[in-house]
Amino acid sequence: MLYSTLKTMEININCDLGEKSKHHSNKHDPDLLKIVNSANIACGYHAGDVATMHDVVQISKKNGVSIGAHPSFNDPENFGRERMNLSNSEIKKLIYDQYNILQNISNQHGENVTHIKPHGALNNMACEDIELATTLASAINDISKDLIYLVPTGSKMEEAAKKLNMRIACEIFADRNYEDDGNLVSRKKSHALITDPDEAKKHVLSMVKNQSLNCHSGKQIPCEIDSVCIHGDNESSLSTAKFIKENLIENGLELKSLNKMEKFKND
Repeated sequence: MLYSTLKTMEININCDLGEKSKHHSNKHDPDLLKIVNSANIACGYHAGDVATMHDVVQISKKNGVSIGAHPSFNDPENFGRERMNLSNSEIKKLIYDQYNILQNISNQHGENVTHIKPHGALNNMACEDIELATTLASAINDISKDLIYLVPTGSKMEEAAKKLNMRIACEIFADRNYEDDGNLVSRKKSHALITDPDEAKKHVLSMVKNQSLNCHSGKQIPCEIDSVCIHGDNESSLSTAKFIKENLIENGLELKSLNKMEKFKND
């Protein structure tokens, strides 16, 4: 079935990659990079290392995938998923340092970091806390006004970034359920993840088509959607990514890397 309203609509698929650690294998990264449009690359603070960063940047370049930094708390032990209370200056330093690490590696391959997406607990906390969200937005804006800021749609992060007139891409999660307040269902709950690729593709198409979040309760929340995130650390990531990409294309959407989307061309 083709949705006429979507025929010329652009959408992006992004994925968190280079997350090799004791918690996660990065064996699917090369295959995922043939499917997704933009890569959020771990900068060594929650996962990954210099070698994985080089690998993902190199394969991204080959596949026309745009490169993004995926900064987190410096907490490899917990994969960046434990909440920490840091000062504003400490938060900003996390962002600057991790961006610089990845940008230096990208330079060696003739590439640039074109977007930033915070990871794990840092991201979750900023979704709820306008002060932290403002600190993150300010740090990214300080680095470069050309950077695209990839944020969860409807979050405090989106709100803070809009106040600074930043280049914002709003994302939904293909493989996660939502609470009625628009936040993700905690991973501690049994229904947090959507592991069936067929269910995920329907979930995504419905949200993109309606420009609204599908909450687990059935509630819908209107929002902006520019990008669909597929987590690279789930067993079903590869199947989910393939199903979603094929389904979006079949329904008339045009897939693009973040830095090639029309909305950022005339900024």
